[in-house]
Amino acid sequence: MTILLSLKSSRTTMDLYFDANATTPLSREAADAWLEVSKSHWHNPSSLYPKAAEAKQLLEDLREELADLLDCDAQRVVFTSGATEANNAVLGHAARLLDGSDSRLALSAIEHPCVVDTCERLFARRSLLQIGVTEDGVFDQSAFESVLAENLVGFVSVMAANNETGVLQPWPELAEACRGRGIPFHCDAAQWIGKLPLADLHHCDFLTASAHKFGGPPGVGFLLIPSGSSFHGQTGGPQERGHRGGTENLPGIAAMVAALNALGPLQTGENRDQFERDLGECLDGVRILGATAPRLGNTSMFILPEHKNLRWLTRLGNRGIAVSTGSACSAGKGDPSRVMQAMGCSFAEMGKVLRVSSLPDASAEDWEALLDGLLEVRDELGAPNHSAKGIPKISLENL
Repeated sequence: MTILLSLKSSRTTMDLYFDANATTPLSREAADAWLEVSKSHWHNPSSLYPKAAEAKQLLEDLREELADLLDCDAQRVVFTSGATEANNAVLGHAARLLDGSDSRLALSAIEHPCVVDTCERLFARRSLLQIGVTEDGVFDQSAFESVLAENLVGFVSVMAANNETGVLQPWPELAEACRGRGIPFHCDAAQWIGKLPLADLHHCDFLTASAHKFGGPPGVGFLLIPSGSSFHGQTGGPQERGHRGGTENLPGIAAMVAALNALGPLQTGENRDQFERDLGECLDGVRILGATAPRLGNTSMFILPEHKNLRWLTRLGNRGIAVSTGSACSAGKGDPSRVMQAMGCSFAEMGKVLRVSSLPDASAEDWEALLDGLLEVRDELGAPNHSAKGIPKISLENL
């Protein structure tokens, strides 16, 4: 009790939350579903008594509901603890499929750490083909087509949208190209779902997602596998038709499906685009990453002209503005960003980058307040450009 009271008293409320690509708050619908199922269906779905059978039926009903949202067969849906577990499981499956063959696993150079690190652990370097990206961070399809023509590829893993830059990847085209050659295609859709339409995602052989990215609770997600697949991930029980052992998180699954059903209008990017135009006018030398590529409408990653990003982040945080320096799963490691490296950024630039990612209900006023906060911090840090929005810079020619 003492610890809980201490945590409660030390909390501060973020007035402006711009780190939605890291996580999102639990939606009201998800919270209601979690609480209701926690009270009414807390029994283990794998047990044999009547109440457990009711829990099992609810689990299967939720599987059908999620499958309907994704326009796929419910037998393809496997519930997991999130995208990290699911990505690990898919890549473990790929390693078993390719074991003993000359085929290689192809992935993009900008994958999430839970994909890249897992690939490096499971595959020898000669078994991996890392495909580069353009200067704007888009998967290099021409390089991929050359590799396909050499019949080197036996499995492909490319994300739907990058978690750092927000740049959209050509996953529909890649899924089609792989399907035509009988190559399994895996897509990490953790950043796509909740921000863009679900249509056509079912065309990916393997698809992974996390509920906490779209208003659901942390610790739950899902995976799509091919119909009739021999796939098995986490071992230790017969749950999920033998595809994933462990007691299912039924309240979390109910909350995840409720969150997906409750999603409102998708963000268009208009507020973000205006913010970037204003930022460029007010802050000389700022560079937007992926500016000319299709991006998630809520995301902007930019390199600041002066000062380390942690100095900006700390001062923004003191003003109640939450932003990040990139992937939350890499924060604090001190390693250079693989994404920025792949896009040709220098080590110095990597230390000056900020990522802002808004929630679906962020208003134009929220984005304007973010800009105001950045300009206040710029003045506090003593950056050379002190022009305010809408006020011309003073130069000797004006005097």
